[in-house]
Amino acid sequence: MEMYEDAQNVLLDKRKKALFTAMEKYCREDTAVAFSGGADSSLLLKLACECATKQGNEVYAVTVQTELHTQNDLIIAEKVAKETGAFHIVLYVNELEEAGIENNPENRCYLCKKLLFTKIREEVSRLGVGSILEGTNADDLGMYRPGIRAIRELGIKSPLAEAGLTKEEVRRLAAAYGISVAERPASPCMATRFPYGTRLDREKMKAAELGEAYIRSLGFYNVRLRVHEDVARIEVDEASLGQALQHHKEIMEYMRKLGYRYVALDLEGFRSGSMDEKHIGKKTEDGDNDISK
Repeated sequence: MEMYEDAQNVLLDKRKKALFTAMEKYCREDTAVAFSGGADSSLLLKLACECATKQGNEVYAVTVQTELHTQNDLIIAEKVAKETGAFHIVLYVNELEEAGIENNPENRCYLCKKLLFTKIREEVSRLGVGSILEGTNADDLGMYRPGIRAIRELGIKSPLAEAGLTKEEVRRLAAAYGISVAERPASPCMATRFPYGTRLDREKMKAAELGEAYIRSLGFYNVRLRVHEDVARIEVDEASLGQALQHHKEIMEYMRKLGYRYVALDLEGFRSGSMDEKHIGKKTEDGDNDISK
């Protein structure tokens, strides 16, 4: 066990050096970080600020706020951006209409990323920014992520993935740097709560957001409320399934208030991207998720 941990630490050190080398390169000029306030982009922003300061350059944290992201996401992003000292830019975009994703198509992630990063690039180009960085990590490359193709097409850089850093390693580094959101659960857009082909309704997305927030307030870490018409399928970490059953009465009552007729607890537990399970192992449209191309 000790030998395994030593090997893991050696690997992490190697990846850290690769990340620092990449950040030094990208921050030789003014830099923008696509910033959500999650662990990945927060680590990038922290490192970008350190590298840019040494070289006398500016760093801009750019957050895109849309109807698919909660207000709490923006509040957290503003807080963390302030902690790093980066100049924070917030862009408000009508993602549903401008990206043409009202019916939640299977290539939604591609369409969204293409729109949002185009908006970011247009904004920061006026500021003379050289590189735009984003927080895809190595784990993301093994999942169904059509948006990675859009990122690549637009020339956006993904230093964490380039260095081979996994989500767990990102969290370890973020904690070592004292980043307040190092252990923050992932917070993907609300469209991920609905099956592909479902009309994305603002009221229904708000109900899913409120339902998740309520369950999380009961002491759960990872929570997803997947909506199948009038059925709310709840995912929590597998180790917390028993705890969820203990709270079943209050959860049922709250979900009914939100308009769900049936409430189900998914016995497989929380899975990131469970709506994409039929796509697991499927290559993206242009072949793969390799961010280096």
